[in-house]
Amino acid sequence: MGLSRVFDIAQKSLATYQSAIDVTSNNIANSSNTDYSRQQVILSTSPSQQQGNFIWGTGVQIAQIQRVRDQLTEEQTRATNSKYSDNSTRNDILNQVQTLFSEPSDVGLSSISSAFFNSWEQLSVTPNSTALRNNVIQAAQNLSEKIQTINKGFDTVKTNIYDQINSNVTTINADIKQIQSLNTQIFKAQSTGLQPNDLLDNRDKVIADLSKLVNINVSYDSSNSAVVSIGGAFVADRGSYTQLKVTSSGGKLQLTTADGSVTANLSGGSTNAMMDLYNNKIPGYQSSLDSYVNNLMTSVNAEHSQGYTISNPSQTNINFFDSYTNGVLTINSQVLNDPQKIAVSKDGTSGNGDIALNISGLLTTAGSGGTSLQDQYNTLIANVGNDTKAASDTANSYNLVLQQLNQQKDSNSGVSVDEEMMNVIKYQRSYDASAKIVKMADDMLQTLLNMVG
Repeated sequence: MGLSRVFDIAQKSLATYQSAIDVTSNNIANSSNTDYSRQQVILSTSPSQQQGNFIWGTGVQIAQIQRVRDQLTEEQTRATNSKYSDNSTRNDILNQVQTLFSEPSDVGLSSISSAFFNSWEQLSVTPNSTALRNNVIQAAQNLSEKIQTINKGFDTVKTNIYDQINSNVTTINADIKQIQSLNTQIFKAQSTGLQPNDLLDNRDKVIADLSKLVNINVSYDSSNSAVVSIGGAFVADRGSYTQLKVTSSGGKLQLTTADGSVTANLSGGSTNAMMDLYNNKIPGYQSSLDSYVNNLMTSVNAEHSQGYTISNPSQTNINFFDSYTNGVLTINSQVLNDPQKIAVSKDGTSGNGDIALNISGLLTTAGSGGTSLQDQYNTLIANVGNDTKAASDTANSYNLVLQQLNQQKDSNSGVSVDEEMMNVIKYQRSYDASAKIVKMADDMLQTLLNMVG
């Protein structure tokens, strides 16, 4: 009976340390896998057996293969991921918006506007010059084309944002469905006494990916199933999941549940950045640009309509610009077709260029609101620049925090190859010792058999 117990203890020990080596080898194999959580073998004494008046030990066993994870670090990483992705996406798109204005450069709206008003100043010196009148028309066309290009650029950026938001929602819905599926698989595995560490790692990865797209809240129920909500809207647990969709109301986009009953209040993630830019920031920039162009058109027309043409007969009360509609600044067709219809004479006499001189000063002259056209445009450019810089600075700040959190995660959940190699040696020696016990028990058995024989 004694030798049988020795064989059993040795056999169990061999199997235990072989499994421990397997776990350690798996850790080493995943040392470069950032989504892998280090697994730790927890050994315990096997249940003892009582025989007569004695309690005999039965060896060693693996009590648990523990997944090393710091929940607090995970929560902080998810929150920081959401903020970083928000500001990083915001910065990328705002850089595209800045490019539309081409500032500062010779092809920027500022330079083109200045060239337009400078052409009026040149005309005021020689008001009857056909060449200088054509220069004014050309400068006006350049101004109109640049304004139209910027507005088309706004439309393109918004279209791209809209497409990307829908792409994000497709990914979000796939993540939601996968979280619910993983919850179910994890529950089934745990119900049979298994420790589904790989499934838990996969679920953590999906949740981390989701946090980059939207702000999420994650809690865990009594069965360790993840209960996830996005912006206050429930989306997944073990029993069910809810898909989301993009809806539009009053020209503004929202993220709602598929039935439209609940709106997700976004505050982070790339989807939030894109929706804010689509709904608020870009329309705000467009409104400022429209205000600038409308003020420019109104002020130029106000002066031009008071002047007299050099056509025969001379005419007055003619607007230089016809309209500004749907992002297009249209020049009066009369002026385009006949440069002599440019009205720069204040008193109707030939050679008078007072109106042209007045128009040339409109760029820097304060209007009724106390702000010049130049100041108004500079404010728009400053706002775009400040928003871009703020997004860049904030993204960089959150990126530093993410690096620190990832270092904490690596120190806790990451695999140290040196440490794991030490464990391999430790378990290998225990395995060798167990094998020696088997050899020793076999020698004892052979001695007994020889004695009986």
